[in-house]
Amino acid sequence: MDGMLDISKSTKLNTPSYAGDWGDYISFAERLREKADHEGVDLLLIDTGDRIEGNGLYDASDPKGKYTQDIFKEQAMDVICTGNHELYHQASSENEYLHTVPNFHGNYLASNLDILDPETAERTPLAPRFRKFTTKSQGIRILAFGFLFDFTGNANNTFVEAVEKTVQQRWFLEAIHDRNVDLFLVAGHVLLDSPEYNAIFKAIREVQWDTPIQFFGGHTHIRDYFRYDNKAYGLESGRYMETIGFMSITGLSTGGSPTGYPSTSAAPRFSRRYIDNNLYSFHQHTSLNRTTFPTLHGQNVSIKIASARKTLDLDHRFGCAPQDLWTNRAPFPSENSIFTWLQTHVFPPTISDSVRKDVPRLLIVNTGGIRFDIFKGPFTIDTTYTVSPFTSGFRYIKDVPYPIAKELITILNQEVPQIFDLPRDFAAKVPESEQSHRFVGSDTPSSFDDQSQIPLSSSPSSNNKGIVTPGYTTTDAAGSDGDDTIHSPIKFYRVPNVFETRIGFPTSASKSQGDPEKVDLVYVDFIERYVLLALKFLGTGFEEGDTGMYMQGKSLTDVISGWVEENWTGDC
Repeated sequence: MDGMLDISKSTKLNTPSYAGDWGDYISFAERLREKADHEGVDLLLIDTGDRIEGNGLYDASDPKGKYTQDIFKEQAMDVICTGNHELYHQASSENEYLHTVPNFHGNYLASNLDILDPETAERTPLAPRFRKFTTKSQGIRILAFGFLFDFTGNANNTFVEAVEKTVQQRWFLEAIHDRNVDLFLVAGHVLLDSPEYNAIFKAIREVQWDTPIQFFGGHTHIRDYFRYDNKAYGLESGRYMETIGFMSITGLSTGGSPTGYPSTSAAPRFSRRYIDNNLYSFHQHTSLNRTTFPTLHGQNVSIKIASARKTLDLDHRFGCAPQDLWTNRAPFPSENSIFTWLQTHVFPPTISDSVRKDVPRLLIVNTGGIRFDIFKGPFTIDTTYTVSPFTSGFRYIKDVPYPIAKELITILNQEVPQIFDLPRDFAAKVPESEQSHRFVGSDTPSSFDDQSQIPLSSSPSSNNKGIVTPGYTTTDAAGSDGDDTIHSPIKFYRVPNVFETRIGFPTSASKSQGDPEKVDLVYVDFIERYVLLALKFLGTGFEEGDTGMYMQGKSLTDVISGWVEENWTGDC
């Protein structure tokens, strides 16, 4: 799994097709392991990073992660690695090093990531570079790695080495020359079809031309599948704990077989399935029901989650949303777009610095700063962090000529290649594979119950009403048969990288004044680097020294929750 995990059931009730919590996931894994043991096969659990931010259980605690660290460690992962979100801040990366890595007992891998040890200040690998192990039932000998894409936005206490350089290092070359390997397993917070994974594939194939390779990817928040050759495939499992990606490999060599007689196959078979994260899917795949499915361990973790939520008061209501507001399921601009709502309702009365409140200001915000939709109904503390989990404050450059400032949005949205390559999380991206038919289908969400989705693995019965709800309809490199549940397609819309709000400009009644000569250019601090690059491209001399804090460090999250509390009053 990948993508800023939402591990709490309560915060996901507005998306019930994906409403399983971490305790449910633990029960699912334990039941599948029981089934695998009975059938004499092996089940491995893989996590590809971005376990922090995006839910109140992590973001509302002090320190951040106070509760989630103990909850995450309850799942018995076989291979786990780092995402970029764990590395934006020194504190979060040190939490990984000091707590999460030890919690997974050698299964956490960091093949191209180092950290400054907080006690010795010496540069050291965040976790082991690789791991070799033999599966319990079949004796499959696996050599596993854990990579991060060539990330450059990390805090200065961590060091991400380019993957292309890592695969040339002696330790890596010695590892892949091991002939007693039945499967190479590469887990990573990396795009499947990327220079990084292509470099790893090429390096392995140069010395092991025939050994199967399984890649697990992340970061793009999509369901995706990729073929490198007939014995090497990749799987990515969506975003936000909405999807449990299931990869099946049959016919592998079993060189470590307990029988002492290794089995070999000339052509292992690879197949994938994208399982919606909900109890109905879990019941279906374990052949159990709501009474027989939960394990005591899983139930205890769900209880622990509920207790932490209560301690943090995550269900405290700021207000009541009068309608659904969408990131990608409504066009921008439109009355159903969350960005239009911010642009026209939230920002004009709230973005003002007390010292410069009379100065016209042009606000620029990246759409990637909004991570999820708002659903009609209670808007709680948890909702706030789900929608806007980041600690980004606002910064500004004073007295920017307006003719220059108004050109910035064009530059940032065109992604002029001569200036910069924007990071993927700069903008709100459509959460489906590039090969999916993303722009057709219904844009009306529906509720979920045990009869409202049809697992592909079962045929309709008299108990199934045949109701198909909107959801993922994935088309990947292997076709359109990967989704475990039939959904009607959702209509997604592309949104710009950034949008602007003009505040304190001359009103129509005073239009004779024309546009302001100069403005305060205000922006979310995450995009400062790109704003300065765009200003340089436009021929100005503005530099980092010309920037300053705006609104005393108040964050985008604070702005949204404050506006909701004042304006969305009343009962839901």
